Amino acid sequence: MDSRDASVNPRPAPDDAPHPAPPHASQSSDGDRRARLVRRYATRVTVALMILCPALFLFGLWVSGIRTDQLFRLPDVFHPTSDVCLRLGWQQVLGKDELVQVCSEWIRLADPSGETHRLKQETTIREGADGKLYFDYGSLTDWRLFAYVGLVVAILAFGWFVRRYLVARYRLRLESAARQTSIMHWS
Repeated sequence: MDSRDASVNPRPAPDDAPHPAPPHASQSSDGDRRARLVRRYATRVTVALMILCPALFLFGLWVSGIRTDQLFRLPDVFHPTSDVCLRLGWQQVLGKDELVQVCSEWIRLADPSGETHRLKQETTIREGADGKLYFDYGSLTDWRLFAYVGLVVAILAFGWFVRRYLVARYRLRLESAARQTSIMHWS
């Protein structure tokens, strides 16, 4: 073989030499890059909303003045063995003409705060068939609880819709930018 043959028939490239990428390969790598960017953006939006939504929730609680310890009302019941009665009051028994003297204000010995507990005005007293007095504390449902739950649901829905909107908008923006650059390369 002489040198003339080598110039006409060059040696094949070794396997480790870079091969030119087919045209569709750059499009798929560009699509993968955009998908990575969208995933990264979605993660950042999710983290930001995980911080923003609870902050919005706590701000709403602060502005409304709702005390969460009062949302779940349990009746204050006087227990003669563990409480000390401070004031007796006369109360009407349902279905009877006579008044009955009951403890209307007391202190719980187990309560370290020393807060006094009172018999609620909406409490009705009735006498059972066994002759004992029974207290009906009325509805224990605080309607503010439904507003509280509604606020939580609204904030969750707000976060979900904002995340979907922002990620879709970012994805469209990336695809639009990719189309613009591909049009510019064809020109």
